[in-house]
Amino acid sequence: MTTFQTASLLICLAAFFSFINFKFIRLPSTIGVMLMALGTSTLLFVLGNFARPLRIEIQAIVASVDLREAIFNGMLAFLLFAGALQMQIDDLRREWKPIAVLAILGTVVSTALVGTACWLVFKWIGLGVPFSWCLVFGALISPTDPNAVLGIMRKVGAPKGIETIMSGESLFNDGVGVAIFIGVASLVVGGTAPTFTQALVLLVREAAGGAGVGLATGFFAYVLLKSVDNYQVEVLLTLALAMGCYALADALETSGPIAVVVAGVFIGNRGRALAMSEKTRQHLDSFWELIDEILNSVLFLLLGLEMLVVPFRRGLIAAGVISIAIVLLARWICVAGSFGVLSFWYRSHPGRITILTWGGLRGGLSVAMVLSLPPGENRNLLLVITYAVVLFCVFVQGLTASAVIRRAVRVRG
Repeated sequence: MTTFQTASLLICLAAFFSFINFKFIRLPSTIGVMLMALGTSTLLFVLGNFARPLRIEIQAIVASVDLREAIFNGMLAFLLFAGALQMQIDDLRREWKPIAVLAILGTVVSTALVGTACWLVFKWIGLGVPFSWCLVFGALISPTDPNAVLGIMRKVGAPKGIETIMSGESLFNDGVGVAIFIGVASLVVGGTAPTFTQALVLLVREAAGGAGVGLATGFFAYVLLKSVDNYQVEVLLTLALAMGCYALADALETSGPIAVVVAGVFIGNRGRALAMSEKTRQHLDSFWELIDEILNSVLFLLLGLEMLVVPFRRGLIAAGVISIAIVLLARWICVAGSFGVLSFWYRSHPGRITILTWGGLRGGLSVAMVLSLPPGENRNLLLVITYAVVLFCVFVQGLTASAVIRRAVRVRG
């Protein structure tokens, strides 16, 4: 199939599944789409030889989609920019301490905790995975993607501060997580461990450089937006900003995710307030909300269909179940530890630890990172356990988030 035919098929499937979900299932959109995609994959396996030609055809289509390329150099820029546009700078100022600690320190600590625990447990059950590969898993599974939960939080009336923390952390820890992953993955690809200084320089270059690119391009776009009053041109400028900012940061070997988040926050606040009419703001919000919905639907469709090419085996499934427990425990330790450190300077809602732990879902970015690793048995193991964690996050945490958040708000509020 050509690239256009593949894209057309994915869009058609995403639209059909979204329609079925809206009319009959009524789950959050991304969860509903992934559930049906996963159900389709399972059905193709259950039917066996009866559906073998169709299964092979769909497997070939899924395998032809470079999910890493699609996310890193496609979807991520738009998804992060759409989220950043809605982030209010005043909310970020109020919650900057927990956001900074969770996005930076929390991601680093989570990488170490998950990597070490997996290495010990996998060694105990006889898998013998090298420590460097376990650290790679810790790095790629630490960034959070709570899009499916944020809508639920608004519906059940979760405190605004916790929603801001969750949104802010997920926006910034994508960039931090990717930077850590790149550094740790050099252990696997190059066989040499970077020194502490090299790792620190890489992290600072990615974060500070990305923020600088985002601020510079955001300001340039703001000047252009302020000089025109035409919503078609202004929406096009924001689209160019999201793409150009990410591409420029990538070319300069800094963090594209952080750059696009900073640019999006700048335009979403200063640009929205001082450079746009009310008509432009309405069109801008509608456009980016639609982009976000379409890309998330396609992404979760791909994640559901990805089961057709994931090499499941009994031993690997057991490792996946263990990894779910490790990742969830590490998340709780990082959240509780972060607020324990901040308790001297910062006060927040008592249910924050429960909500942020259970709402810290993992998504497509983690799958994209694991798919970028070189082929081999260790990569197959990481792919299975990553997929297992993502499935648990989306279906178990995502579908029970409403009850957990409501109880945390009521009992501890």
